[in-house]
Amino acid sequence: MVDGGFAGKTAVVTGGASGVGRALCACFAQEGMNVVLADVEAPALEAAAAELREQGGNVIGVRADVTSPESMVELEAATREAFGNVHILCNNAGVGIKEAQRRIWTLTPNDWEWGFGVNVLGVANGLRAFVPNMLAHGEAGHVVNTSSGNGGLASLPTTPIYAATKAAVTSLTEVLHYQFLMEQAALQAHVLFPGPHIVNTNILSSMRNRPERLRDDDEPVAYTTMADLAKATGMENMPLTEPEEVAQTCLEGIRAGAFWILPASRANDAQFRARTESILARSNPVLPGA
Repeated sequence: MVDGGFAGKTAVVTGGASGVGRALCACFAQEGMNVVLADVEAPALEAAAAELREQGGNVIGVRADVTSPESMVELEAATREAFGNVHILCNNAGVGIKEAQRRIWTLTPNDWEWGFGVNVLGVANGLRAFVPNMLAHGEAGHVVNTSSGNGGLASLPTTPIYAATKAAVTSLTEVLHYQFLMEQAALQAHVLFPGPHIVNTNILSSMRNRPERLRDDDEPVAYTTMADLAKATGMENMPLTEPEEVAQTCLEGIRAGAFWILPASRANDAQFRARTESILARSNPVLPGA
């Protein structure tokens, strides 16, 4: 059943060629939306867009680099040329840094620049490129920024850069929410926490898209699959969450007008509660699993 509230509207998804982004594009297309699939990886972008069109979706692919303000402005212009006004913007592109099993003080300036360039500045560049016209056309709309429970709500000790970037995404989305209220805008901000378990994506192979100027070495990553990561972190008995489940949760959250798009999880809720209680009690954090 196509929701009349979405049919004929336009959605833009960065990082749309694979994983959660690809699933979001498919979900929006099934709702009868015009979909702009944006990604820096051209072959994967073309293949994903073609597949969604074969399934009946009104989809175009536009190569875009979220770390480049100019590229995002070009993406916005290409979107309006193809479909007119934008109604849903998903700042979803993200990368995992080759940082597992490394200490924070050993991470290089290039590691920090790449991680924050994609995960944080990528969101900021998306907001700067799209929000002005979304405000100007005055129609109801939604901005969804993809964070993570890791960093966005409570940090794991094995991923310092990733956790820090996702903490920033949560914070800037809260500010965006407040500023939309201050503007009395017809736009709503949402922060998406994929889950409730480790999501089965290819983010661990993000190095394939890391610019040459920001590469420091050719050492292999600590983990190559999410199953490996789950095993190493003691979560091998928990099922992996598939991207399609995340996309459906996101759609339901948008429909419900939820700022926190956060699936329920007993384990995660306990971790988030412990952090909040530690803050309120002014007590020192405890090492997870200790």
